[in-house]
Amino acid sequence: MNKNYHTHDELAEMLIHGADHKIQASFSKVILLGIMAGAFISLGAEASSAASYGIEPTGLAKTLAGVIFPIGLMMIVLVGGQLFTSSCMNISTVFESKKKLTSMMTNLVLVYLTNFVGAFLVAYAINSCGQLNYSSGALGAYTIKIAAAKLSLDFNTALVSGILCNVMVCLAVVMASAAKDVAGKIFAVFFPIFLFIISGFEHSVANMYYIPAGILASANPEYVQKAIELYHVTPQQLELFTFQNMFVNNLLPVTIGNMIGGGLLVSGFLYLIHKKLK
Repeated sequence: MNKNYHTHDELAEMLIHGADHKIQASFSKVILLGIMAGAFISLGAEASSAASYGIEPTGLAKTLAGVIFPIGLMMIVLVGGQLFTSSCMNISTVFESKKKLTSMMTNLVLVYLTNFVGAFLVAYAINSCGQLNYSSGALGAYTIKIAAAKLSLDFNTALVSGILCNVMVCLAVVMASAAKDVAGKIFAVFFPIFLFIISGFEHSVANMYYIPAGILASANPEYVQKAIELYHVTPQQLELFTFQNMFVNNLLPVTIGNMIGGGLLVSGFLYLIHKKLK
């Protein structure tokens, strides 16, 4: 009987072969796929903010954002792209052959940098297209509020939140790989990402959009004033709005957490269960 999904053992093999294929891709191809992935995730992020910023009950706002944000990962799964968080699972090919560690890390660094390029381009475009003027600048204020919250996280909180986030993201990608049809892939992506957004976990590539978008928005005095009035953003938080603080305060711990969650907890466990122990 034909199945519309792959078995666990088939999936384990697919993940290893897929990792091989990714790390052997040409330099130019990885650059383009990385920019695409960063842009797709950012489009999901900006749309989720645009839909939820005016909703008062926090739970309802997060639920709506959780419904919309997964579209970014759906586009990557169905159209293409190399995303840093899911690329952390490429360590599975290193488990098979330790000689591939250098290639895997080179690919991961390139994907990370190009994801940032794609995310920043979307952040710049959103700040330039007039979207943040919604509700007389309330969306711009909300964008500042999100960045302020992320820049104010302590290291341990950001680290653990990054771990939990990428467990969900990588499980979404694994589940989508298990499905053979488009509908199955869409549903597989939707629910884990829906869970991670509602839970408020930290995704390094999404933050490559959220924080630069907030920094760019903070150049507008009207957005800043509304952020103070509507969302009680403090002057101390606004002082954190630099790209140096973005990397040190947020991206560093979140990235480490994402690597632990996707590389060790998801990819490592799946390899151990379905390859090593078998």
